[in-house]
Amino acid sequence: MNPIESIMRMGPVIPVLVIESPADGVVIAEALVAGGLRVLEVTLRTAGALDVIRAMKQVPGVIVGAGTVLNVRDLDAAIAAGAEFIVSPGLTEKLAHAAMDREIPFLPGVANAGDIMRGLDMGLDRFKFFPAEAAGGLKALKALAAPFRNVRFCPTGGITQASAPDWLAEEAVLCVGGSWLVGKGAPDRAAIRAAAEAAAALA
Repeated sequence: MNPIESIMRMGPVIPVLVIESPADGVVIAEALVAGGLRVLEVTLRTAGALDVIRAMKQVPGVIVGAGTVLNVRDLDAAIAAGAEFIVSPGLTEKLAHAAMDREIPFLPGVANAGDIMRGLDMGLDRFKFFPAEAAGGLKALKALAAPFRNVRFCPTGGITQASAPDWLAEEAVLCVGGSWLVGKGAPDRAAIRAAAEAAAALA
């Protein structure tokens, strides 16, 4: 099994996190792990994201990756901060080859057949389907998956606790990305753990 697939199979939902403060990151990571979700994606959408990754790496049991990685500079900064896998919203040859050169598990975003074919040409066959709902939802993913029998996906974008089971029932889907697990504002440890438990139970 390739390294990114191993990560994708560790739980039905990968929390997609936008976190400003390393202290909040530790609370959130502890609550998610306690609820049964170990694989966490910290998006590089805040000034403190790299410090959040460094802080969350100290939480026992966590596998923390970097999301919203847009270029090789982001990739190298994320790896230096301790990211164990890389997620990008799209697919470029430069970023893909850099990730492969650095031998880090890489999950690039795709939204259409051309993206998938470009990825396959580079030796990639595990993708983030993004933005999942805006790109046509489950109907679109089923249509895309049909000609690419060995490709597997982590749909992300607009998925909820209520809609996740329908996505996870699709054979081509290994897991989904979820931004619904952590609310805005100061992290509520009990609420986050409860959300994680509910998401983990989707397996």
